[in-house]
Amino acid sequence: MKSYSMLNGFVEPDKEMELLMEQAKIKSRNEISFMCKGEMDMCLDAPVLREEIKFELDRVCPQCGKKYPHFKNYCPECLVTLKKITDTVDVKAIKSNPIIDFKGDNSYSNILSDECFCLIDEFDFTADDFKDIIHSIKSQAFKNLDKLIADNSIDLDMLDALDKVFAFAKSFVKVEYKSYGGELGYFEFDKVYVDDRQRKSLQITTLIHELTHFLVNEILVHVTCKILNTDKNRHIESVITYILSHSTFNSLVDEYAAHTVEGRFTIFGYQDYSSFLTIQKEMDTEEADIAKVIGNSFAIYIKDLLEGFIDWDLREEIKEQFLSDTLEQPDYRQLALENCSKLSDEGFMKAIWLILTEGLQNADEEVIKSYLNEFEN
Repeated sequence: MKSYSMLNGFVEPDKEMELLMEQAKIKSRNEISFMCKGEMDMCLDAPVLREEIKFELDRVCPQCGKKYPHFKNYCPECLVTLKKITDTVDVKAIKSNPIIDFKGDNSYSNILSDECFCLIDEFDFTADDFKDIIHSIKSQAFKNLDKLIADNSIDLDMLDALDKVFAFAKSFVKVEYKSYGGELGYFEFDKVYVDDRQRKSLQITTLIHELTHFLVNEILVHVTCKILNTDKNRHIESVITYILSHSTFNSLVDEYAAHTVEGRFTIFGYQDYSSFLTIQKEMDTEEADIAKVIGNSFAIYIKDLLEGFIDWDLREEIKEQFLSDTLEQPDYRQLALENCSKLSDEGFMKAIWLILTEGLQNADEEVIKSYLNEFEN
């Protein structure tokens, strides 16, 4: 781990996080009863716009998506029977198979070769290339979301906060419910699992947390594809899965990014870094500190990506869901784990280079083959 100390010279302030932490300090000085009352009063005083509409638009054309009042039975433009918006498919029950691809000129079926290692070690890759990858992933996800909405006659305005986040998550990755085990959720291979026995607010933050794990993995897959100029394939996905899961340091980076992104969409006082703290016990302070900086650097890009959908309006809905679900008092101590440092562009590229090259040097081909079998099943 000595090689990661070279990144210390590239650490710089994360101004956005510093501002959020200052807001958190102000919040923590207030009584929780006052905070909750203020939040709830805002919700109760908000105008209900739908009451001003003379005829509620509660029917929708399954082809063009145009809305109609209840006394209309067909769409005159598409000549199809209308559906009740309330009768549309349950978002949680929709089976999605989102495609987020990368096309290159090559098609490496095995990247654990000397040729591939040399190309990755040379690392002909820039911060602009990284930003292009983020844009590509975001663009493909929104196309998947449009298709999901069209194919299932979904009206986003009629969905609650949880279903909106579900729809968005399913535009990136397959999402399924789990109803056993003690985990709130987990990401494994090409699926995210969420336990439906928890409160809606926790399902939302669990979805965001596990979606972040997927995105850290997906970003590194695309970086590898870009360097090798190759099509995305299951072998590359298996190698990246190995790199992130079979190194305590990389697992800590991944976990910190997931907690930080989750915390961005959680109201102050309900942030949770428990799984990060469990892994951190296995490392010394210096290693953990640089892992947090790298994780926060990933989180900044992923937060920006997710905010394209989880905008201010939806974040207010999530906040209201928390306030209606939560009985516990807020605990601001976990906010001390929020990192106000990030890597410069040059430093972040060096960190990604270190993650990939050290991961490939220590790769276990038999384990990667077993992962490949899991992807194919």
